[in-house]
Amino acid sequence: MRRILAVLLVVVFLVGSAAPAAHAGGHGPGRSVIGLAAFALFAPFIIVGEVLAHTVPRVVVAPAPVYYPPAPVYQAPAPVYYPPPPAYSAPPAYVHQAYAAPAPAQPRVIQYPHGRYVLRGDGSVTAYQWVWIPNPPIPPPPAAPPPPPPAGSP
Repeated sequence: MRRILAVLLVVVFLVGSAAPAAHAGGHGPGRSVIGLAAFALFAPFIIVGEVLAHTVPRVVVAPAPVYYPPAPVYQAPAPVYYPPPPAYSAPPAYVHQAYAAPAPAQPRVIQYPHGRYVLRGDGSVTAYQWVWIPNPPIPPPPAAPPPPPPAGSP
């Protein structure tokens, strides 16, 4: 176990020191050589890890199944309805009541010297509407009586 940790530690230090050199801005084959070296270092670890993963048996601990008992079934007895006993009484006496129409709350005609406004409509079936009705024109004054004939004429 110590040997694996030591090898892993050496690999980490090598990669840590090689990665800055690859990104130092150099050009040429140096970059590809460092990339291939990193692949060569880590490929065996990846392969060994995959082989061990498939050969070592795994222990899976599953949680205990959750069991919920079914809800209790309850049926209430059917309700019993008894009809009310028959009740006999005299037929109701209907009285027709006549209602007086309410007095208008506002005047329906408003007089002015040159005409009047009349409120038309009932407010429920026909909308209220104020209508202007002018007074008829004042007739011209009667013609003056003809002048008396002159005194010396026949």
